[in-house]
Amino acid sequence: MQVELLDSEWFTWVILPLLIFFARILDVSIGTLRLIFVSKGFKFLAPILGFFEVIIWLLAIGQIMQNLNNIFCYLAYGLGFAMGNYFGILLEEKMSIGTVLVRVIPKLDVENLIKSLRKDNFAVSAMEVEGMKGRVKMLFSIINRKDIKEYIKTVHKFNPHAFYTVEDVKAIKEGFVKSHRTFSAFDHLNFLRRKGK
Repeated sequence: MQVELLDSEWFTWVILPLLIFFARILDVSIGTLRLIFVSKGFKFLAPILGFFEVIIWLLAIGQIMQNLNNIFCYLAYGLGFAMGNYFGILLEEKMSIGTVLVRVIPKLDVENLIKSLRKDNFAVSAMEVEGMKGRVKMLFSIINRKDIKEYIKTVHKFNPHAFYTVEDVKAIKEGFVKSHRTFSAFDHLNFLRRKGK
């Protein structure tokens, strides 16, 4: 019965391409996550994901090699690759791993904004900088990625047209993120100096 199924037209032209499609989605999603974990310094998790990524890829490419005359296998392979990239990025966004540096240049007074952010337990440092239209205050915060929406929502509440940037941070030391302790402006300046080297 199993041999008949494997030799059937249904398996060759429908089931096999679907299996290749889903295998490709899985291995590319894992690969996307692995690259993201490598960039964030997860040196133990990335190799484990790499192992499973390669095993699944070998299974998929092995089926392609055994069915070189099946155009649907090629299409499934390509579509699986495309969808795998999409799902990998989607997964990483949902997981919200790591920390980010948020820089905010408000267009209005920042006192109430700073108070509100600190009340929400965000570490905030402020310093005066020279902008296009004179001196302005710039705010710095290092926060968990999962807290970005909450942070930006508060910024927009007090400064609807504030300019802000968000940058990935690979590592932090001797500081607390979303805690009762705040980073000092000195800590942030040292961090920015190191990033500029």
